[in-house]
Amino acid sequence: QVQVVESGGGLVEEGGSLRLSCQASGSIGSATAMAWYRQAPGKEREWLAGIAGSRTTKYAEAVKGRFTISRDNPRNTNNAALQMNSLKQEDTGVYYCKAVFSWVPEGVWGQGTQVTVSS
Repeated sequence: QVQVVESGGGLVEEGGSLRLSCQASGSIGSATAMAWYRQAPGKEREWLAGIAGSRTTKYAEAVKGRFTISRDNPRNTNNAALQMNSLKQEDTGVYYCKAVFSWVPEGVWGQGTQVTVSS
């Protein structure tokens, strides 16, 4: 069974920074990719960034240049961090991590962590 757990959310002022972490655990082998999503109040969940291997990354236009996805632990692919800089009020929402495995191609979701950006 796979568990995906996010951490690092909280309240931050506009222009500030936060770092989110995500860890997949269990008898799972190696994730083929991990991704971060956001669901703002009243909106659908949107994809923000993804990482595969140690260096292959992609970003949504809305966060490119402000957010960076990386590995907290470069020794395995079952973790992903999201460094968020220059935060805006519209970045407020619940941030979810998804881990994708070859045997679970639809991915496994974490429970989410709340990020609130105040003016």
